[in-house]
Order: sequence, then C-alpha cells, then structure tokens
Amino acid sequence: MKAETAIETKIVRAENRVPVWVLPMVKVSIFALDGFLAFLCFTAAFALREGKPVFSAIAWAWSKDFVPYAGVVFFIILIQLAMLIYQRVYRLQGAFSYVAEFIKVFKAVSVASLLTIAFTFLFRGGYAFRDFPYSRGVFLINFALALAAFAAFHLSLRFVQTLIRKRDINLIPTLIVGTNAEAGQTLRELNERPDLGYRVIGVVEGNLSRQNAETRRLLGETSIIGRVEELPVLIRELAIQEVIITDDKIPSEKLFEAMMQVGRKQKVEFRFAPSLFNILPQKTSVEQLGVLPMVRLFREPLSDAERLVKRLSDIVISAIALTVFSPLWLIISLLIKLDSRGAILFKQERVGMDGRIFLCYKFRTMKAGADDAIHREAYLKNIEGAAEANAGDDEKPVFGKVKNDPRITKTGKFLRRTSLDELPQFLNVLKGDMSIVGPRPPIPYEVENYDLWHRKRLDMKPGITGLWQVSGRNRLTFDEMVRIDIFYIENWSLWLDLKIILLTLPAMLRGD
Repeated sequence: MKAETAIETKIVRAENRVPVWVLPMVKVSIFALDGFLAFLCFTAAFALREGKPVFSAIAWAWSKDFVPYAGVVFFIILIQLAMLIYQRVYRLQGAFSYVAEFIKVFKAVSVASLLTIAFTFLFRGGYAFRDFPYSRGVFLINFALALAAFAAFHLSLRFVQTLIRKRDINLIPTLIVGTNAEAGQTLRELNERPDLGYRVIGVVEGNLSRQNAETRRLLGETSIIGRVEELPVLIRELAIQEVIITDDKIPSEKLFEAMMQVGRKQKVEFRFAPSLFNILPQKTSVEQLGVLPMVRLFREPLSDAERLVKRLSDIVISAIALTVFSPLWLIISLLIKLDSRGAILFKQERVGMDGRIFLCYKFRTMKAGADDAIHREAYLKNIEGAAEANAGDDEKPVFGKVKNDPRITKTGKFLRRTSLDELPQFLNVLKGDMSIVGPRPPIPYEVENYDLWHRKRLDMKPGITGLWQVSGRNRLTFDEMVRIDIFYIENWSLWLDLKIILLTLPAMLRGD
C-alpha cells in the first residue's frame, strides 16, 4: 500500500512539473533582459540629462557627444549583472517576499552605481578622456532609473511566478519528517499557501512515531510514505528537492547519515524546525516559509560566488606555482632517480569532496612497491585515539605517521620534511580535484574508519595546504585535526585562505 501511494504521488507530481530545460531558459532570458535594462537606463539617463542623441544620425555608431560614455555603458552592464548574481536575484526556487526582493535589487543597483562612478572618474576612458567633464547628473539619473526599472521588472516576475504557483505548476517536491504538531502546522501552511512554491509529497515517520487518531487529524489527507531510515531511498525515488524536519526526537546521527547518503548531486535542501537548533552546524540561515520560521542547512559550505572566487584563485596560483617551481621539479626528479629505483611520481587514490575518489600526485618518497599495511594499522590507531598512535614522545608528539618508517628513502625524508613531495599536487588543483587550501586528502581506508561526524571534513575540496597544516600538523590528534578542518569549512573566506598560504612557507622552512 505504501509503495502504491508513493508511485501515485510521483505521477501527480510529474504531471505538474515543467520540462527541466524551461527554468534555465527562463533564467537566461531574464539575465539577457537585465543586461538590456542596464544599457537602456544609462543611455536614457544620458539623453535626459544632456538632451543629446546616443546614436549617430548618419552612421551605425555612437554620437559624438556619447563617445566618452561608450566605455562606461559596457562596464555598467557587466557590473550590474555581476551584482544581481551576487545578490542571488536569479534564485527563483522556494519562498520569497517582495520586500526582500526589493532589498536585493536596491543593493545590486546601489553597489553597481557606486562602482561605475569610481570606474568613470578614476579610469577616465583609459585616459583618452582624462580632461572630459563627465556629468554627475547622468549617474544620479541612471541610479534612479535603474532602481525603478529593475525593481519593477523583478517584482513583476515574482508576481507572475506567484500566479503560476497558484495553478499548482512547478512546485518544489517536499517531504516532511515527523508526525507531530509542528508537522501538522507546516503541512497546513504549505498546502494553504501554494504561492510559497512547495508541494508536500508525503510525510516520513520520525522517531518511533505511531499512527493514531491525533496523528491522522494533524496530517489530514497527506500520506505517511515511509520511515526516517528510508529517507534517502524516498528522496531518490520521488525526486525530492526539499526535506523539512519537524521531529526533535530523531537522533541527529540518523539525519546526518541520511544527508550523506543522499549526496550533493541530488541538490536537496534540508530545513530544521527551530526546536532543533541544538544539532545545527554553524553555517545555517533562518528563513521564513509563510508564517513559519525555518532553518536552512547549507548543503554547500560555499555559495556560488564564493566557489567561483576560490576556483579562479586556485587556477591562477597553481599555474604560477607550476611555472616558478619547474626548475625544482627537474632537480627533485634527478635526486629521486639517483636514490632508488622506481617512478618519479607516486599516484595514490585519495578521497575528495563528497567522497569522490581521485588520483593524487606526489613525488615518490618510498621504495617502489612498499606495502601500505603498516600505515593502515598506524592510522587506525590514530583515528581511535590510541596512545600507540603517537610516533614521537610526550614533549614532541607525532600523530598520523609511522615511527621509523622503513619504507621511506633518504631523499624521501628530505622531501617529506620540507613538504616538497607535494608539489605535483598543483596538477590536481588545475584538474579541479583539489584546492590550494583545504582539508588534507584522506586515503579511502582512512575514511572507512571515520565516525559520522568525521565525514563532514569531506564537504570541501581537499587542499595542498590548510589550517591543520599550519596549526601544528602532526602534533595534533586526529579528532583535533578534524575539528580544525570543520572550523575552516564553516568559516571560509578568501582572507582566511590568504593567511593560510602566507603561513605555509614559514612552516615548510621550519620543517613543521
């Protein structure tokens, strides 16, 4: 009966979903119209203030009077679109409010206008018009026109979206976890307010929930389609995009295990009722669904803009590093070949973001064909926090290393002490498997022995260097290392990355 209900629900949901290509096409169209609006507002501001034409009357070109502003108009289009992206104006899924939407547009237009003014009066058209008296009135009128135009356009889009949602079209498939009073309240709010953009597919029983008359009254006609243990399967089978958790008696490890099994590729948002604050990670955001406060978990530790900035910085830094250190590669390669037989590069499977396996490159520091059993045993003790995990002594502890490792070559000892064995990992950064800064990339057999909370360090791409590497490295226990990695993930910023990079070189020189 449960399976039949789920199948029927899925069919109903599918009938009201637009094709997957529609929403991306809508976003592209809105983006293009925003670019045209930015152009239109600026040229209109010029025409209103100067009373002169923008285009030449005798040729396909700018008018003589508009030529000094021609470079500005292209800049303002680019910066206006960039600011709208930064303010996440193009995020059309989920609940919204007209006030919040207007604030986003106001911020985007204000910052774009200020940056345009700074660009114009500092850059001066590439100094071609350094003596030209740009009119401040043009920029003031442009700000007023842009604010009015973009606000009207985007608020109108939201109004149209509301009308579409009220016709039960393209609502987000949602599951509610829990059969308590909070679940009933959430159900009523979402069912009575289709303009919020959610369709409840069904309810999942929480912690030892039992169906009774009160439960049936709370849930109304909504079906209970499974238990919390079945949550990952239900999410995949029903193509769920939102999960709202209302039962505060569900063990947190069950919820996080379900999130990990679902994975990031499903692009599922998890929301907690406020009563579950005690199990939340640091990076959360409080939002409102109708009259209900909800806490959205950050399914990705970085926003789209932050991820783009981090990736661009990774590409630039790794490209420079590979070029600068290329002579060092030759020297290290010769030392490795003279010291022992075997390949110069050592390729090893490592676990990246979201548990993806990739080949990590390093300069070979061990004898060819060395057995990894000794390291497996040592690292298992390290994860367990056993006293034998300390390969050093009480004054200078060393965790995560094999004591007097017989597999390491003479050159390998030097390369490991100076961390020069990790130079080839810049290739992994260029490929996108790693980042310059991030958690240490673990070996698959390490991850097999992780506790559930340890796996949170896989939420971000591993790095060549990281907060752990410059905060004590092998002197820290495994749990301390994980806590540092999680702190880095939860508090990432470009400035933090820069500080870690600046601290890495002194740590290398100290052999630390």
